[in-house]
Amino acid sequence: MNDRAPAPGGLALVQELVNTLNVETGVDALATEEGLSAFGLAPGEAAAARELRESLRAACLAHAGHPPHRAVPDLTGLLASAPLVVTVDAASGAASLAPADASSLTARVASAIAEAITAGTWLRLKACEASDCHWAYYDRSPAGRSRWCDMGVCGARAKMRAYRARGRAAGGDRVERRG
Repeated sequence: MNDRAPAPGGLALVQELVNTLNVETGVDALATEEGLSAFGLAPGEAAAARELRESLRAACLAHAGHPPHRAVPDLTGLLASAPLVVTVDAASGAASLAPADASSLTARVASAIAEAITAGTWLRLKACEASDCHWAYYDRSPAGRSRWCDMGVCGARAKMRAYRARGRAAGGDRVERRG
């Protein structure tokens, strides 16, 4: 949907998962064998992956200050099935959280979220405000207040709709062009 750089670290996995569905066209990468194998999933795991995806999308929408796009399973409940363990590097003594079962997509997502929380980046993974988009993007703006995945597409459309609405409210359906 956009040309933004991918999210840093493990958040790239979360971003990729959320973006397996193109909301505008309905194309779902998790409906293909190739899309499932990109996440190490078998066909029988597609429904659970879709639930996780939509719960993550709702969290990304919340990060941008938007309500959920629809009712979704509780993300906390989904992630509870993926325990993390504390690992300590013997050489450096550095500790981190790692999935107890690295083959599980839910565990890998939980680990990515834990890493992002520690790095302070979790709240910058957002979903586009446009109801026909909801594409996940990483907000790199200094203030962290970006609203759209792409200002040139989704942002421009929203601003044009608002401009036309103001014109209609000010006296009719026609908006004068200046220039």
